[in-house]
Amino acid sequence: MGTKRHNPKLPLALVLLTLGPGWAQEGSEPVLLEGECLVVCEPGRPAAGGPGGAALGEAPPGRVAFAAVRSHHHEPAGETGNGTIGAIYFDQVLVNEGGGFDRTSGCFVAPVRGVYSFRFHVVKVYNRQTVQVSLMLNTWPVISAFANDPDVTREAATSSVLLPLDPGDRVSLRLRRGNLLGGWKYSSFSGFLIFPL
Repeated sequence: MGTKRHNPKLPLALVLLTLGPGWAQEGSEPVLLEGECLVVCEPGRPAAGGPGGAALGEAPPGRVAFAAVRSHHHEPAGETGNGTIGAIYFDQVLVNEGGGFDRTSGCFVAPVRGVYSFRFHVVKVYNRQTVQVSLMLNTWPVISAFANDPDVTREAATSSVLLPLDPGDRVSLRLRRGNLLGGWKYSSFSGFLIFPL
């Protein structure tokens, strides 16, 4: 059986037609578009531009990521009825793919159902104080982190978590205790969609 070689002077469509029936997957035929383009789809997977797919030249659905930092101090806003001091806001948004992060509220709103990864790094200002930060899913604390070494001035409360979210679920950080240092971009909050469900 001889090897068929592509003649650079022949259009790609002509070369594909000469490859013969053994080249294509059984039960499928190549789709030829104008020009010299071949589109091959996996069986059972929707084609781009159809339901759940992006048109050619567009970002695929489900691309969601954000990263935000602070550039100034955040003093406690006073206790609320449930023991939460208040939302931690981030004034500089570095990435907001998918538009889910709201800088004014410091809250991420899930645009699609899926499993997401979140990480935060919050630095305390003064030694001899404790900083407690909680990552909230809607109104419920999911995880908390503490920085409470009395001999360390710039200690960080850091944590990360994977969460399954539905569209409209809100994820934010709450300062429960202490003061934050955000100057020089020490404090940050980020998250991204790992995979849609």
